[in-house]
Amino acid sequence: MTSRPPNAVHPGDDAPAACDAPLPPPRAALGAATWRELGYLLTSWPVDVAVFTAVLSWLATGAVLAVTVVGLPVLALGLAGCRELARYERWRARVLLGLRVEEPSPLPRPRGSGAVTWVWSGLKDPVGWRTVLFCLVRPAWSLAAFVLTVVALFVAWPLLPWLARGLSHVDRALVRALLSPSDGLERRIAELESDRSVVLDTSAADLRRIERDLHDGAQARLVALAMDLGLAKEKLTQDPRAAARLVDEAHGEAKLVLQELRDLARGIHPAILTDRGLGPALSATAARCTVPVQVTVDLPTRPAPAIEGITYFTASELLQNISKHSGATTATLDIWHTDDRLLLQITDNGHGGADPTNGTGLTGLTERLAAVDGLLSLTSPPGGPTTLTAALPWHPRTGSPERQP
Repeated sequence: MTSRPPNAVHPGDDAPAACDAPLPPPRAALGAATWRELGYLLTSWPVDVAVFTAVLSWLATGAVLAVTVVGLPVLALGLAGCRELARYERWRARVLLGLRVEEPSPLPRPRGSGAVTWVWSGLKDPVGWRTVLFCLVRPAWSLAAFVLTVVALFVAWPLLPWLARGLSHVDRALVRALLSPSDGLERRIAELESDRSVVLDTSAADLRRIERDLHDGAQARLVALAMDLGLAKEKLTQDPRAAARLVDEAHGEAKLVLQELRDLARGIHPAILTDRGLGPALSATAARCTVPVQVTVDLPTRPAPAIEGITYFTASELLQNISKHSGATTATLDIWHTDDRLLLQITDNGHGGADPTNGTGLTGLTERLAAVDGLLSLTSPPGGPTTLTAALPWHPRTGSPERQP
């Protein structure tokens, strides 16, 4: 019988592991996400205590000083600081909890530069007040989470990942509820504040334009008319022929004044729009355009006066742009109603390349439409054609069942 070498491996024996075989990679007891959640839970309570103390001191100081002129500015400044605290907490939640929360809209810029206006705008900030609520209610929870986390670290280590995940879910819920935009409401409020400013600025500009047109146009002509009539009165007995000539000039001047006043009134609100609606009013406007325009109006009823007026002036300005800038030979204007929208579409066969930033007034139209929750869409490739579509909210005119002519 032959003996086998001492190091030989018999088929029935277990093969020994090779000495130079690589070791399996080390496996962490807790994942990186769990460690980040633990870091959040263990650091939140000290931070919350410091913030709670500061916020409570600020509220008490502002409340005591509110009887004087100092208290309200103190509260407004504190709310601005709370916005920054909220930004910091959203950053911590993003880095340690993986929670991405959209930033709320910035505080709307108040109209006017007075200190009272600034303070009142700051005191109405809903983002700041919800941050105050977050700072006041979170310390109690963060203390409980801190204690449970520390106990689990030393007593219930195997349960730590599940505990960290459950506790951090509560923090995620608090951040979402109090530090995120409330379903777009605050953003919409900010947009409406901005739109209101645009409307007020536009109205002020229109009033200045009307005042300037009256002063430089009709008023100046009326002064000249009064002077001509005064000279005619003086010459009536001495030089009747010269007086007749002056009266004739005054008559021509009176006609020009009447025409300027009609044009000015048409720019404010044309009578044909009030009496007959968009169809006849836009047909009259299109007839004054230097480019032939085919007008089609298909509306079940007349829209509300505000929507009707904005639609008319939008179409009028777009037709003026076609006359001045397009180089077109033909154009179409269509208005129709669909669902809850009134749609205005103007197309021309001009050279295209329209740019809202080149001074054609498209930026102002966009802002004016946005003030009533409307939209303006532009398609204008080089070489044309150019199509502009305005969409406005549909509000039917009360007590006006008749169909547009």
